Parts: sequence; structure tokens; C-alpha cells
Amino acid sequence: MEPLKRVHSRTLVIPSSNIDTDQIIPARFLTTTTKDGLGRQLFADWRYRTDGSPNPDFVLNRPEARGAQVLVTGRNFGCGSSREHAPWALLDYGFRAVISTEIADIFRGNSLKNGLLPIVVDGTTADWLLNNPGAEIDIDLETASVTLPTGVSVSFPLEAFARHCLLNGIDELGYLRSRTADIERYETARSW
Repeated sequence: MEPLKRVHSRTLVIPSSNIDTDQIIPARFLTTTTKDGLGRQLFADWRYRTDGSPNPDFVLNRPEARGAQVLVTGRNFGCGSSREHAPWALLDYGFRAVISTEIADIFRGNSLKNGLLPIVVDGTTADWLLNNPGAEIDIDLETASVTLPTGVSVSFPLEAFARHCLLNGIDELGYLRSRTADIERYETARSW
């Protein structure tokens, strides 16, 4: 994982609520065990027409989507099944953060373990973001805050261990490996 300390980006808005993991990455694309290339299948059923051509009405196919690293959505994002491929697809597309008023627990956990930052904000902040697509925002992981172009800064909840892992670009196994010397000292000193 790449360390995540700060994201300064335009937002991409999909205002729908209850976007489930099958909409994020349809089940037919779950046959892979690698993360590479899943971004092409992100929101595939909305993004492409039945003939496989891009749907020009879908926001990911518009020029303003290029380079956006922050996805803003309606409430209850990532609900449904527990597929880890959903955050993989978002990351492979280029997103580093998802902002909503509510993010499903399993999706949230899978995201944090893979380097995607799920941010839950209050309704007023979410409404502003939903009504101002393409806004340039700043996300600071050190302070766990989002700063809007208006200058308003709002904090978001983030568990300390997840924050540590994101800041250092490590997953849970990477964290354990970083503590190998401490574990070996403990095991050596421990009396059986």
C-alpha cells in the first residue's frame, strides 16, 4: 500500500444512496485474485451500455472524472456483500477516498485494509459536497479532517490503528511484521 497522508483533489459525485458492492463491481468480475485492471470494471453496469460502449451520461465517462481521487456519494455506500474487490476497483480506478454520511461496516473495514479512506461526514457537509460536484477539497489524515473550498474544515472519525496503517502504507500483516523484533523479544523472555 502507498502511504496516505493528504489528498488534494476535485470530487466526483454519484448522488445515489444505497450503492451496493454489486453495483460498485458486478459479481461477474470477481473471478480474479489480482487487483490490477478492476478499475475498468468499476460501476460497469452504469458505466457501459449493453454493447460495451461507454455510457456518455455516466459521470465516470465524462472528462471531469479524469484525475478525481475523491468520490462523494449518497448515504449507505458499500452496502451488500462483503467483496473486497469493491475497494480494489475504486483504488485501481484512482480513488483514494470515499465520502458519505453513512458507509457500510464491512465495506469500511475492507477499504481501510486496502488503503482506501472511507470518510463519514455530517449531513450539512455531505449536502454541500453533493451540490458542488468537482469541488477542490483537501483531506488531511494527520488531523482527520476535510477542508472545503469555502474554508470550512470538518473532522471525521477514524480509528487510531487504521490511521496508523494508512499513514505508514501498511496493512495488518505489514504492521505485525514491523513488530517482529518486539514479538521475538517477548517470546524469548516468556517462560513456558
